[in-house]
This record gives sequence, structure tokens and C-alpha cells, in this order.
Amino acid sequence: MEALIRGSDWTMRVLATVRDARIPDAWVGAGLLRDLVWGELFGSGFQPSGVRDIDVAFFDPADLSRAHDDRMTARLAARWPEVPWEAKNQAAVHTWYARKFGGEPVSPFRSVAEAVATWPETATAVAVRLDGRDELEICAPLGLDDLLGGVWRRNPRRVGVERSRERLARHQPERRWPGVTVIPPI
Repeated sequence: MEALIRGSDWTMRVLATVRDARIPDAWVGAGLLRDLVWGELFGSGFQPSGVRDIDVAFFDPADLSRAHDDRMTARLAARWPEVPWEAKNQAAVHTWYARKFGGEPVSPFRSVAEAVATWPETATAVAVRLDGRDELEICAPLGLDDLLGGVWRRNPRRVGVERSRERLARHQPERRWPGVTVIPPI
């Protein structure tokens, strides 16, 4: 995975931009990594123009406001305006998750890794960041097997079957990445 990330100048610039923005405990994950890895391994290549948003997960329990997310997103946009940044404080997810997605209230996360472990698909429950020495750090609490093996599978830790089906219909992984195996949500 490191070779794929380092082989994409655009992705490396994303990671450097996030690092240099000095956002608390910030990581880049989910769709960008899936699109990069699956585009290169199971599709027709990675196209940055096809990335819908850059999910920047950060952790700052000192400010749980939506305005904090907006400020961090704006900080990134000021550094690279052409990129669709979306910064979300994982320490604040419990304040809005049930209202946005329904269901019971969720407990506060204690770390980015705990949050990443609940992301919708096992292959997207991965985040990376670039440290001050330009070394990649990987956060993959569910492992890398599904991401690297091209397996679309519902992560049952937080995502219900119906929402998973909606995501599957919206993302159409078999069309976008013909070599990917989809395990239908049940």
C-alpha cells in the first residue's frame, strides 16, 4: 500500500497539506484510499478528479462544535483550494451521528483509531498520515486485507444493512472497479 500511496504525487500532496495544516491528530482516509488502491489494482487507474471528497479525520476533544470542523476544512482549503476537503472531528461524532443517521446515540470515541474501526466498509476503515520525517503512518484497526484484496464488505460495527445497501447502490463498486468482489450486506 505504501508504494501505491508514494507513487501518487497527488495523494502525497494531500497528505503533506494535511500534515502542514497542523490539525490535531489528523488522518486522511476512507474513499480516497479506496479509490487509489482499487483504481490501481482493480480498475483502470487512479483519477484524482474522481475523488468526491477528501475525508480528514481528526481528534480534538477540546472543541466539539461543527464550527471547528468548518474551520479545519477552511484551513485545508486555504492551502489547496481545488481539493474537496471534508474535515470531521472524530471526538464529536457522538454529538450528531444519531441525528444524521438515525438509531440510538453512540458513545464518544477515545481516538481516531476507534472511530476508523466503525467506518462503513471494512476496506474503507483505513486512514494514513505523513509524519514530520515524511514517513507514512497507517491506521487500519480492521486490517488491510479487504482494501488490498479488493473486497467490498459492510462493517457491521455501526452501519446497518439498509444503509449499507444504499451505499453499495450509490458507489457501484463492480462498475467502478471490475476486479472487486462485493459481499452483499445481509
